[in-house]
Amino acid sequence: MSSDVRKRSVTIAGHRTSFSLEDAFWSELQGIATRRDMAIAELVAEVDEGRDGNLSSALRLYVLANLQGRLGRDRDPDMPSGHEEAPEDQ
Repeated sequence: MSSDVRKRSVTIAGHRTSFSLEDAFWSELQGIATRRDMAIAELVAEVDEGRDGNLSSALRLYVLANLQGRLGRDRDPDMPSGHEEAPEDQ
């Protein structure tokens, strides 16, 4: 997967908005939209409404939070957040 930053454009609230994302973030954002059964423009609009800072950064942080939330469901409930057991500790 390319680490190149690419310019993307969507129409939200009746106007064209552009942002720059790496392919990995774009792919994950599309996956989130698919899982939520919504268009990518709807998801970008949702992030846009609640953002602080620029849209590209807000989208990256949204993807990160979504992934962390999904990973958190798979963690040991007794394990403090952010502390994974090393394989030799298991």
